[in-house]
Parts: sequence; structure tokens; C-alpha cells
Amino acid sequence: MSQSDSLPDRVRLILEEGINLYRLHTNAHGRLESTKGSYEKEWVKWEKQLREVLIGDAEHLNSMQVPFESAVKQVLEQLQIIINGEYTPPSTEKRKLGLIVFAAVNLPVTEISSLLDKLVENNPKVKSFLEDKDMEPNLKKAHVTLAHKRSHGVTAVASYGHLLHQNVPVELTALLFTDEMAALEAEVGSVDGEKVIPKNEWPHITIWTGEKIAAKEANRLPQLLLEGKATRIEINPPIIISGTIEFY
Repeated sequence: MSQSDSLPDRVRLILEEGINLYRLHTNAHGRLESTKGSYEKEWVKWEKQLREVLIGDAEHLNSMQVPFESAVKQVLEQLQIIINGEYTPPSTEKRKLGLIVFAAVNLPVTEISSLLDKLVENNPKVKSFLEDKDMEPNLKKAHVTLAHKRSHGVTAVASYGHLLHQNVPVELTALLFTDEMAALEAEVGSVDGEKVIPKNEWPHITIWTGEKIAAKEANRLPQLLLEGKATRIEINPPIIISGTIEFY
């Protein structure tokens, strides 16, 4: 099959998601019907997403050299083999797509560190807050999450596939923090004229979290700010740095 005939990323992802869900279900319930197990809601959600993906990519799938009807028949045959417990995956098989959890803009550590140094130098409040914080663990994996499989669904993550490895500017506009966490507010720019829109309501870079505080908790900072429980330091003028869109 030629490169142009390969399955779109989001089709591969949704199929991998189904296989992973099947494994979870069978590990917990054996051959019990999916509608009767503890993963019932997940199956319903997956089946809905599968239909949406297949309908959305029907034209591409129908244009493949292997007729779509034939491909479906082969998939059904393979599923029957799996159900019968007769399937053994090749040892060399790589399930990269199945391991993808989120899409994000990966950012250079040195530039983030340089920005924070300037903030510390120019703002006593920032200096007082950051001077005793160990930010290295977060800065080493600095990124702006675009979509997360668990929060936004596999198709949302896959929707950034055509932008993979592309450079994109990120504008940093403010630092928000509490006693438990800190993050840089971010505005993601465009790739070749296409605006990159994060699925996260508040795009940001988590730069520090307290002990036993998950990085995802930084999503709460805007709400905590409204409640008067967080501080916001504006970055004026905003700083623009460049990162690459990646899957993780």
C-alpha cells in the first residue's frame, strides 16, 4: 500500500483506542458483553467517536487501493480472531499511536528560564515567590497542552496530526501563581496561516507545583484568580518564543 493510501492518524488512533479499551474490559470481565461491564460508558463514547471518524474520513477510506468493504471484512475477521483468543501480535509491532496521550507545543527550556530570570529581576513579588522554588522538573518538560486524550478525546488529539513537528510561536502574557502552583499564561499562534487553537480552556505552561500537586491542577489558576486565591503578574510587553507541535 502506498503512503497516500495509509490510514489517517485519527483513524489509527481511534482503532488503537478501541483495542486498548478491549484489553481493559477483558482483563476486568473476560468475555462479558461490553454493555454489561464497568467500561460501558467508555464503550458508548468510543463507538460514537468511531462512527464520527469513519464518516469524516469515508472519502479517503473509499479511495484506498483496497476496497473499503474488503478492509472492513478483514477487520471483522481479525476482531473475531481476537474474541476467540487466538490473536498473537508480532513481537516487533510498534503501537506508537496507541501510546499517545496528548498533543502539545514543546518549548525550549533555556528561553523559559531566561524569561523567568527577567521576571525575577524586574519584579520583587515574583522574586519573593520563585527564589526558593525548584522549577527544574517542570521546566525540563515545558509545554503548552493542546488536547489531552482523557479530557478531550482521541480525535481531538489526532486533529493536530497534520501540524506535527511544525514550528509555532507562543506568546507568554502573564504569570499566575498560588502557594501550591505556578504557570505562564500562553497564546498559541499560527502555522502557515492556520491558527492553532488549543482545546484547553486556559492554555498555559506549568512551571512549578508543590509537593503532591499534579501539574494538571494548574488549569484551576484562572478560577482561583477570580476567587482572589491566586496572583497574576502581567508580562508587558508579552514575550514570544517558538516551539514545535508534538505528540506525547
